Amino acid sequence: MTAELTAPELIAKHRPTLDQALEAIRTRAYWSPHPEHPKAYGEHGSLDAAAGKAAFDALLGTRVDLGQPGTDDWTGGEVSPYGIELGVTYPHADVDTLLPAMRAGQRAWRDAGAEARAVVCLEILKRISDRTHEFAHAVMHTSGQAFMMAFQAGGPHAQDRGLEAVAYAYAEQVRTPGTAEWTKPQGKRDPLALTKTFTPVPRGIALVIGCNTFPTWNGYPGLFASLATGNAVLVKPHPRAVLPLALTVQVARQVLAEAGFDPNLVALATEHPGEGIAKTLATRPEIRIIDYTGSTAFGDWLEANARQAQVYTEKAGVNTVLVESTGDYKGMLSNLAFSLSLYSGQMCTTPQNLLIPRDGIRTDEGPKTYDEVVADIARAVDGLLGDDARANALLGAIVNPDVKARLEAAAGLGEVALASREIANPEFPGAVVRTPVIVKLDGAKPDAEAAYMSECFGPVSFAVAVDSAADAVELLRRTVRDKGAMTVGAYTVDADVERAVEEVCLEEAAQLSLNLVGGVYVNQTAAFSDFHGSGGNPAANAALCDGAFVANRFRVIEVRREG
Repeated sequence: MTAELTAPELIAKHRPTLDQALEAIRTRAYWSPHPEHPKAYGEHGSLDAAAGKAAFDALLGTRVDLGQPGTDDWTGGEVSPYGIELGVTYPHADVDTLLPAMRAGQRAWRDAGAEARAVVCLEILKRISDRTHEFAHAVMHTSGQAFMMAFQAGGPHAQDRGLEAVAYAYAEQVRTPGTAEWTKPQGKRDPLALTKTFTPVPRGIALVIGCNTFPTWNGYPGLFASLATGNAVLVKPHPRAVLPLALTVQVARQVLAEAGFDPNLVALATEHPGEGIAKTLATRPEIRIIDYTGSTAFGDWLEANARQAQVYTEKAGVNTVLVESTGDYKGMLSNLAFSLSLYSGQMCTTPQNLLIPRDGIRTDEGPKTYDEVVADIARAVDGLLGDDARANALLGAIVNPDVKARLEAAAGLGEVALASREIANPEFPGAVVRTPVIVKLDGAKPDAEAAYMSECFGPVSFAVAVDSAADAVELLRRTVRDKGAMTVGAYTVDADVERAVEEVCLEEAAQLSLNLVGGVYVNQTAAFSDFHGSGGNPAANAALCDGAFVANRFRVIEVRREG
């Protein structure tokens, strides 16, 4: 095929961004090429707010035809958590036809080299970035995120994570030189001489199994890590969140074709209701890499059964915050209230268990009893969400009926410190919006342990009374070791307690945030600087993003020539 985008043009356009990304992951300093503010868009070919909304509206009720081989039917059925039917249909694939077509383009993609692959990936990300407003509505109406969160997390933050994966992938591939002249002295005899070439080769077709809550943020790292390392990528979205990833596949296919590569290097796999194609795809011999975000049960199944593939999973965990003492009580309350409320707690990083000594804590406002601390956290959440307009902007909508059911059941697990209430959304009357519930539990009682030692995904938190700081540290250790955690937080002004918590997190491989009282929250991470997950505890077997996340997506093959 004739390339409309040549490699030299793409390198000239995107190499500076790639170099900045490489520098950012080296220094871990703040950097992002993707603006967070909606008003930053509307120039240089990007869609502004009105154009993005119009583009999204134009998608409703349409068919997304990707031109993929093997399309045997059309499927759809997404209903927004805000109560509107999207009416979008997508190609359903005969995988026996699609998978061979995807493999056909890998040789040319492999031979293009790491730099060419990286800049093609950056062109895909740039075009997605130009449509951030459109993607934000697609994320909002499939995940239930409020618009601003969908805009930022589903747009620039997701794009940052994709770019981060490309940077790590490039760095790992060029670690080994492409050629080497090898000479070994042999004394009086002529030296042994070989010319060696080293080529990064892909594992095969990669499968991305998307999630409902963060389709782009969780989907982009694996997608771009695999594509940048030479693999074709099959994207299998969650049935309730197809649109954002279908648009992503559409952009990727357009860019690949314009750059002279086979567009079938990226394809979409949707399913009919109840079809459950993830298990079928995951065990196909052609699938050599799997990226998955979702339930522990299916993640464990993938790790046990997809033996032919390198499997990267982000599963469930029980995130914990230890509250022992603080030098800024009001700041702690405000920070915790936001962390517990954001997106109705439907984040894999949201705190669930708040471990608080039953004898109380020390603060800059004097001693506070356990009951006072819990009541003050409840008041902080209630105050934050007291205005319905602000509450809607923070909470978004409940993503599915299972979350709502867990929320309602949690009130029966213990004494309710903060009851959940229903909030109406005037713009979307069909939205299910609920404030968080906080339940008090006694950590010493076995019946309470069944609740706080299980993940309760959604706007549910447990204020767990513990006997002492030492008991809290040990419960933290047991929780991370047995159940996993994506995040750990702690509030303490005691150096010994801080060291003990840090040691637990180092030994059990959990990411720790200490004494957050400002505008940084335990459930948020920044690409190029923060690691999302660690890969070292049961919550996830990989981290977004480090060298281990990309290095095993390719192997280096050597060819030796004499003379």
